Amino acid sequence: MKVGFIGLGIMGRPMAGHLLAAGHQLFLHDRGPLPENLLAAGAVACGSGKEVAQAAEVVIIMVPDTPHVEAVLFAAGGVAEGLSAGKVVVDMSSISPIATKEFAAKIVALGCDYLDAPVSGGEVGAKEASLTIMVGGTDAAFERVRPLFEKMGKNVTLVGNTGDGQTTKVANQIIVALTIEAVGEALLFASKAGADPAKVRKALMGGFASSRILEVHGQRMVDRKFDPGFRIELHQKDLNLALQGAKALQLSLPNTATCQELFNACAARGGSTWDHSAMVRALELLADHEIGSGAKAAE
Repeated sequence: MKVGFIGLGIMGRPMAGHLLAAGHQLFLHDRGPLPENLLAAGAVACGSGKEVAQAAEVVIIMVPDTPHVEAVLFAAGGVAEGLSAGKVVVDMSSISPIATKEFAAKIVALGCDYLDAPVSGGEVGAKEASLTIMVGGTDAAFERVRPLFEKMGKNVTLVGNTGDGQTTKVANQIIVALTIEAVGEALLFASKAGADPAKVRKALMGGFASSRILEVHGQRMVDRKFDPGFRIELHQKDLNLALQGAKALQLSLPNTATCQELFNACAARGGSTWDHSAMVRALELLADHEIGSGAKAAE
């Protein structure tokens, strides 16, 4: 297919690379310099979202937040200006479900299809083409774009109508945040009690408490490696969507709110760009104890 890709950051760059490697013709646009490796492999640079939309059959957007998606679509020189009937816009960013429905209505009015398809799996998943992709939209549009999704992810699911993909991603981010907090508390407890947190993590990996977050982020906590990954500021954005949605639904999400406050504490200490596993640093501050320090002292 002729595929447009707008947003070539930590996630977008490898995702676009997989599509190019699969033989699709790629048309790229970003606010910053375009990746040289993609251009060298045959991708075409475009000066605007409008140019991308004019050239491509399917336009994929992968940018940080709701205002960025709105600007890519509807600002002067944006995607909407270059669309013609029959094309598909796919937003793979993680943004507001409410705004998603508004954006989709405007694109559909132009005679095009719209899919919201946020992802989970982080930088590693993007590089390994193993992302989980949660899609909202029509069956027909989904089937048309499915071959592209399958080059970027392994778990691709049409979860419902427009906006349902974004709702699913918000739910995913609630689970991820609460599980990071749980792993942080558990390893902090073990370390403060004098146990070796690395060995505790290894033991827990064989039991019912095992999880991908214990595996990956538990290791980060033990190793003290908090380079992103997935930045705290982006997870804050996602939890803000959850809490705003909860207010609109008259729903209480108390532990989601707690995790957001722990992220806020990290941000206050200059940690907005730390990996989200660094939430544990806020817990360590409350405990006046760093994971692993007890074991090192015992040695």
